[in-house]
Amino acid sequence: MSIGQRIRFFRNLRGMTQKYLGIQVGFPEKTADIRIAQYESGSRTPKADLSKNFAKIFGISPSALTGPNIDTYEGLMHTLFVLEDLYGLKVTELDGEVCLHLDKGMNKNYTIMLDMISNWQKQSQKLRNGEVTKEEYDDWRYNYPKCEQTSK
Repeated sequence: MSIGQRIRFFRNLRGMTQKYLGIQVGFPEKTADIRIAQYESGSRTPKADLSKNFAKIFGISPSALTGPNIDTYEGLMHTLFVLEDLYGLKVTELDGEVCLHLDKGMNKNYTIMLDMISNWQKQSQKLRNGEVTKEEYDDWRYNYPKCEQTSK
């Protein structure tokens, strides 16, 4: 999800109009909504100081606006939060273990994600059972979905 899509997501989550948000970040009232629309559409990308200002207004971490960055633990967590927002990934507990699972209420996203993750689980199980080598498993992962489409 792009930074513009995240701005739109959080703006809508907070019940703000484009004009209201634009005024809050300091744009002139006459062009406030146009400027926000440009950021949300991706025709403009906010600089770091503006991104921090958006985050402050939304009451969120600036990391929540940026694209996936799994090079840090904080970035990884915000990536997981994006997956929760977009695809219904949920964190729960099962038998005393922390688990990630899909939200059935996400309908089409649930069905698509279930199919993809089930295929991943099957390949992972083949590796654990010795049915494929680590190299074959890695080939499947690094060529996904190409390998998946050719195996059907």
